Amino acid sequence: MSTKIIVIGGGPGGYVAALRAAALGGSVTLIEKENLGGTCLNWGCIPSKIMKNSADIFLKFLKADHFGITVKGSVSPDMPALMEKKNKILEIQRKGIDSLLKKSGITLEMGSAMIKSSKIVEVVYDNAHKKELEYDKLIIATGTKPLNVADFPFDHDHILSSNDILQLDDIPESIVIVGGGVIGCEFAFIFSALGAKVTVIEAMSRLLPLPSVDEGISKLLLREMKKRKITVFCDTIVKSSDIKNDQVSIDIEVSPFTDNPKPKKLKTHLIEAQKMAVCIGRTALSSDLGLENIDLKTTPQGWIEADENLETSIPGVYAIGDILGPQKVMLAHVASHEGMIAAQNAMGEESCMNYDVIPGAIFTMPEIGTVGLSETQAKEKGFDVEAFSVNFRTLGKAQAIDELAGIAKMIVEKESNKVLGVHLIGAHATDLIAEATLAIQKGMTAKDIAHTIHAHPTLAEIMGEVSLKACGIPIHG
Repeated sequence: MSTKIIVIGGGPGGYVAALRAAALGGSVTLIEKENLGGTCLNWGCIPSKIMKNSADIFLKFLKADHFGITVKGSVSPDMPALMEKKNKILEIQRKGIDSLLKKSGITLEMGSAMIKSSKIVEVVYDNAHKKELEYDKLIIATGTKPLNVADFPFDHDHILSSNDILQLDDIPESIVIVGGGVIGCEFAFIFSALGAKVTVIEAMSRLLPLPSVDEGISKLLLREMKKRKITVFCDTIVKSSDIKNDQVSIDIEVSPFTDNPKPKKLKTHLIEAQKMAVCIGRTALSSDLGLENIDLKTTPQGWIEADENLETSIPGVYAIGDILGPQKVMLAHVASHEGMIAAQNAMGEESCMNYDVIPGAIFTMPEIGTVGLSETQAKEKGFDVEAFSVNFRTLGKAQAIDELAGIAKMIVEKESNKVLGVHLIGAHATDLIAEATLAIQKGMTAKDIAHTIHAHPTLAEIMGEVSLKACGIPIHG
């Protein structure tokens, strides 16, 4: 008999795990309580990029004359139409996943999962009907939801979650975004481009205060925000908020969490805006799964721990994706790869998850792509390194498309010339990082990349230019 696999959660980790297990001969059931595609498709990666694409196009319309184009009449964002377009694309994507599952012979159960025992999962449907399913192996991929802060809880009207932002029917005149991380920065640029007055509040000393993001990238991003008249408060937290006359009154103070030893005094302690979006974290969706029925314990925050095979402390039970928490890597493409690894192990193969070389893609304006070690991380690990940078404006393609802002930075080990990290900020950086990811994965040197011919005129030439510089033979950089 084939191995019975149950996957709980149909996001980018769960549905990929289901497909992989089915491909290996498993009898697979996927349980999803809301929509296929999970947070990434429905509330994150895809809808925000649909909005970003419209924002990019709108910005180009605003300076059409700069491109030799005359636009007659007014141009303005149409949020209802944008939301309609977003919803259509999401439905197409969901149907695509559903089709893949059907072709692979996977049973899809749309309902809530409750683990009843070491071999039984109960599905509860919207009509309160219940059904018990048997499993040999279990893969948990339930993910997360936006963190609701007690001091300024979501009311889904004035105080918004990242999910709420993706359902707005109009552009707010002003919006304060709490959190200068990936989600906060992406939305800051989108809403600024669409015409809102945007303020970003970040508790740490810099935007994108992530170890994997080079400090130079954060500096350039701050400069770009200032160019777009986005107000940024670093070293700052929101103390409380109050809603008066259809406005949010926000009380701010110097952050006790900042890594800045000498944060500047605030010139104001009160900000007013039409909306406040809280983008400062996610919380685990593990509390209602019945984990106690199989004696699977979580961390105090609700995260599930797993080993390099993605197996939990309970044999035959695996966990993947964001439910693993920030101690792993909470990215959709990581969840998908974890799904493949977990499925292979559940089906009897030997596979290990490697987190050493993971690309990061941040869809700000300009975009950011990172992979490998930052300069700070490399030095902390004891490497003797050199860092080299080249501006995007040196590229003919960047000039041609009027996307001049950007830097490529490469960190190499001094003696071996081996590439340890690459950090890009510039047009299409999220696509360009793929070459660097392969180079680091394969242990390549800057010389290997420098002697690879890059087509001209393309933005991909930035990798060639920074590699040539790292070899001591710069051309344009």
